[in-house]
Amino acid sequence: MIKQLKRDESGLTLIELTIVIVILGILAAFIAPRIVNAPQKAKVSKAKIEISNLKTALGLYMSEVGEYPSSEQGLDALWRAPNPSPLGWSGPYLDQQLTNDPWGNPYVYRNPGSNYGYDYDLMSYGRDGKLGGTDLDKDITNWIEETPQNQ
Repeated sequence: MIKQLKRDESGLTLIELTIVIVILGILAAFIAPRIVNAPQKAKVSKAKIEISNLKTALGLYMSEVGEYPSSEQGLDALWRAPNPSPLGWSGPYLDQQLTNDPWGNPYVYRNPGSNYGYDYDLMSYGRDGKLGGTDLDKDITNWIEETPQNQ
């Protein structure tokens, strides 16, 4: 007995395969940018949290010492006593030494601050490590930028 070969017609045609590839391409175009930027967005969030923690530690330092650390003492004064040690210093005011942002650049601390209503400036230059920027390269600061209102 000779078995007859049946023609299998259950495969995909070229048109069906093309449609599936186009649909996958469209989905990838919408999803890929969100996935690619997710680690950078997480670093921005981490920098905001770290600046908030540094603000809290600076507030504790101020309440015990009576003034914020000078620019020369910097954020290191929150971790170890400056030399000479100020009266009232009972730190460390942080659980761990924290002087670099998530991109590995040092946080910028200036006392006195240059922004109206704030005693000090505390900032990260963001992903690009440069002053200014937009989106993921935007600076992260302890102050709120005042924007002119539309009249």
